[in-house]
Amino acid sequence: MSVTGMVITDKSPFALKRATGDLADGAAKLAEEIGATAVEAVLAQANRAAARRGATAALGPMQPRPAEWYAFDAGDQDTVDWYPQGLTGSTDSGAIGVPTLVVSWYFKPTAGERGIRVSFLSPRTLKYRHALLVLAKPDGSYGPINIHAGGIAIDGDLLYVADTVRGLRVFDLRRILDLRTAQNDLGDADRIGRAGGKFHAFGYRYVIPQTDMWRLANPGPVFSFVSLDRSGGTGKLITGEYRENDPGGRVARWNLPFSGGEPAEAYVMGQSKIQGALSQGATWYLSQTGGSARNGKLLVHRGGQFQTRPFPIGPEDLTVQDGRLWSLTEFKGRRVVFGVGL
Repeated sequence: MSVTGMVITDKSPFALKRATGDLADGAAKLAEEIGATAVEAVLAQANRAAARRGATAALGPMQPRPAEWYAFDAGDQDTVDWYPQGLTGSTDSGAIGVPTLVVSWYFKPTAGERGIRVSFLSPRTLKYRHALLVLAKPDGSYGPINIHAGGIAIDGDLLYVADTVRGLRVFDLRRILDLRTAQNDLGDADRIGRAGGKFHAFGYRYVIPQTDMWRLANPGPVFSFVSLDRSGGTGKLITGEYRENDPGGRVARWNLPFSGGEPAEAYVMGQSKIQGALSQGATWYLSQTGGSARNGKLLVHRGGQFQTRPFPIGPEDLTVQDGRLWSLTEFKGRRVVFGVGL
């Protein structure tokens, strides 16, 4: 069945203003003390292995199956502490030297907050490694970031992370910090920050400090997911809203390089439960969840109408890599990164 949608709406509520504050100073202080490394170096030290075409429960009765999919390892499948949400990669970036998929996760427990992390996954080797995203201060201290991180996108070296009610957080991937360069061990796995003459990051080897912030000029819009459209001559950054039982969720499309202010355009999607949205020119792809027990849907909007395609259980953010549309699934025992045809 086809339905109409993607109606142009007022873009002014989405206006963003820069709010760097002392973020860049804090990140620079940490980089000076610890030393920075690159995405390629993180992948060279990958310590986990994904399984090609594993965790088939994530697909449910989906037919046809995705063209390709990778399942996280047993520890990441089974944890009830961490949930994958956002997805981007080297095609979005244009600056990462090896094929890479990048996944964001948020920490769910209400006590003992451990923040958000990203995983760098190599489609060539299926090896991956986590890095913790942190908030640094000019005095050299740092701590976790307690947000949902529902979507991510990389433009060049800049990683944009959706902050639901605030806007967009920015992390410079030229400032991935390797704690092993500053000390012989990874510190206390139950601590974060600087203490006892050492750096601690809950046992993570790599931390990435926030370097910038784009904050909503006025409250209202929600930043649930992020993606990039590189199909035309000028790249576009896309942000969008998840609404549970309301088809009024909106998406905004911003020109790159990103400079805040108002987006170039905004649309009402006319669909509820959208976890990710991405455009390729005039065509829109929306990832719609069916909850934890039913398959989701891929909604494709062309020529003023939506067409429905099958999708796995619990689909989230969207990106394009190597000519395919990629997404990921979030639920325990059903966590995969998967690619389908555009």
